[in-house]
Amino acid sequence: MTNYFDVLETRDHAMRETTLMAALPGQVAHARKSSAALADILKDVNPTEVTSRAALARLPVTRKHELLERQQASRSAGSDVFGGFSTVGYGARMPRIFSSPGPIYEPEGAARDYWRMARAIYAAGFRPGELIHNCFSYHFVPAGSMMESGAHALGCTVFAGGTGQTEQQVQAMAQLRPAGYIGTPSFLKIIVDKAADMGVPLPSMTKAMFGGEAFPPSLRDWFAERGIAGYQCYATADLGSIAYETSAREGLVIDEGVIVEIVRPGTGDPVAEGEVGEVVVTTLNPDYPLIRFGTGDLSAVLSGPCPTGRTNTRIKGWMGRADQTTKIRGMFVHPGQVADIIKRFPEVTRARLVVTGEMANDVMTLKVETACSGPDALVAKIGEAIRDVTKLRGHVEVLLPGSLPNDGKVIEDARSYQ
Repeated sequence: MTNYFDVLETRDHAMRETTLMAALPGQVAHARKSSAALADILKDVNPTEVTSRAALARLPVTRKHELLERQQASRSAGSDVFGGFSTVGYGARMPRIFSSPGPIYEPEGAARDYWRMARAIYAAGFRPGELIHNCFSYHFVPAGSMMESGAHALGCTVFAGGTGQTEQQVQAMAQLRPAGYIGTPSFLKIIVDKAADMGVPLPSMTKAMFGGEAFPPSLRDWFAERGIAGYQCYATADLGSIAYETSAREGLVIDEGVIVEIVRPGTGDPVAEGEVGEVVVTTLNPDYPLIRFGTGDLSAVLSGPCPTGRTNTRIKGWMGRADQTTKIRGMFVHPGQVADIIKRFPEVTRARLVVTGEMANDVMTLKVETACSGPDALVAKIGEAIRDVTKLRGHVEVLLPGSLPNDGKVIEDARSYQ
């Protein structure tokens, strides 16, 4: 099989969905039994009933700040550094621990390709028997190990380049002649520019897999002009691989080992296909069984399968951050509060809170889409709901359905800070 990593990528979509939903009850039951944090979070959940996406959508979303708070609380108490989320402890089942800002500590389990990166690396064009120059950090964060373990699972050799030391990176690439690079796109550009300054050709460097930062078309074209085909992957330290780019370059295909939902920011409510929302992921990893974990990233589902023949759902890729909490007149207003307001009015389909004015003179306007024929009475009721939920007064502007931009924003801070 030359075009696909394995048969899972091209299986019937309904078969994939049936398999994932069949695995859900067992994963939820395992999480409740083996993870103290999830035993608490899911205490009111009957695992045997979580057999569909609709049932999954009724479970609470756990966001990164909540994971950090649980870790901080348990560390202060001198107990579990992972806040009760890990189901394995120190020893052979946990070869490494990594740290993300916070700090949040992430365990690495002993499973082969624990982070599930081999599939993404294969889609970027790498094949068994090749040498990969890995310039993700091996220090504190899991990115370096994440990519290395995936490359090993694919059957590749890895040069642990890490970050920095640009001239030495050029020298190693010229002498070892790797098939390609894994790391951030900006660092490869620095390396390629440095090689040009040094007059050192890098003829073997023909492919790359990027992550950790944006990879705009202009930079993709810059690499292509120099004979390097670059592809994106989307992964996090908590979840491992979530989605990856293919040669079609039409969005990112969701990894086979996760269940992805797109929800309205600040809530756990799934949005319609094509609407921008927060990426929420349920992983089938038994060692770190995150159930409905909110990434804080914005994206949207693309319709139809990938032109390469891969049948899993595609997402647009990273489209910004979902956490739009804003301080207005000294009070924090959260996207979830906007959602609470709108839930009171079934006739309202979408909404956006826009904050304008200058410092200390904030003006808050809730723009709502509705086909309601009597907007005056609705405006008054929504205004009361704004005061009730946020404890602040705000204006209400009624718009026709489809008027608001599809960019995932629930709160827009348009104030002047000059």
